[in-house]
Amino acid sequence: MAAPKSRLGRGLGGLIAAAKPAAPTVPEAAAVAPAPAAAGAPGYMEIAVHLIEPSPYQARREIPADQLTELAESIRSEGLLQPVVVRKHGDRFQLIAGERRWRAFQQLKIKAIPARVVEASNASSAALGLIENLQREGLNAIEEAHGYASLIRDFDLTQETASERVGKGRATVANALRLLSLDAELQGFIAKNLLSVGHAKVLLGVEDAAQRALLARRVIEEGLSVRATEKLVQTGRSVPGPGKAKPGARTISSKDAATVAGIEKKLTTHLGARVAVLHSAKKGRIVIEYRGNEDLQRLLEKLGIEA
Repeated sequence: MAAPKSRLGRGLGGLIAAAKPAAPTVPEAAAVAPAPAAAGAPGYMEIAVHLIEPSPYQARREIPADQLTELAESIRSEGLLQPVVVRKHGDRFQLIAGERRWRAFQQLKIKAIPARVVEASNASSAALGLIENLQREGLNAIEEAHGYASLIRDFDLTQETASERVGKGRATVANALRLLSLDAELQGFIAKNLLSVGHAKVLLGVEDAAQRALLARRVIEEGLSVRATEKLVQTGRSVPGPGKAKPGARTISSKDAATVAGIEKKLTTHLGARVAVLHSAKKGRIVIEYRGNEDLQRLLEKLGIEA
């Protein structure tokens, strides 16, 4: 949780203060009942889950099935600790913050969800959603970068203005945006936490795309540290020079990439965990991400392996 005096906290507080609670109209009152737990608190209501739609500015690209199931079980056991935040959108409501909570309610088949209804512009809505995800540390580095890019692109903001909106330093936003200049394969490695942002900064210094891809795969396969990766790049011993790459060593074809992506998706769904398939013409690896001993035990049982 961000410290009260942090720039991020001030950014969220300022945006929420600017997003005033919306007064319910007569049609809304018929479809939305005030939440008993928030009696007397303007802007807090229980809204029918089917009347809420996701935000088009949502930075999160993927919600792992295991995390959603875990959240749903927590809500079933302890209840919802924090309402979702929405704004009026025609005769429905649009999420500003809390998509995972909303989807967990859908999974639990609960018909109404506690929500805070605010008035917010498109830009404020996008910034609020991004800030909420950043504070919860729910975004991977690529999703965060896409969030900043959306603010700048969709609302004609400068990097400086966008950074002020979300309470981040301009350098932080600029460095995040640089990740989007990497090709899709490498962005996928970063999103799956197979490569760190530190590795990504080193890879950005490699101009040749084919060499960059080969180096990224070597970093993953050998578990190289950021410092070791820097040394390889500096000494020029990271990968074969231009025109010297071995046959089949370059990145896989778009057709093979689509097949690999499909396999990753099926494995992720089947195992309820993030899966990366590192494929080449001669060899490859399957990397399964898990969280803690209990999740590892669950995966072993799913794979039919006794610990």
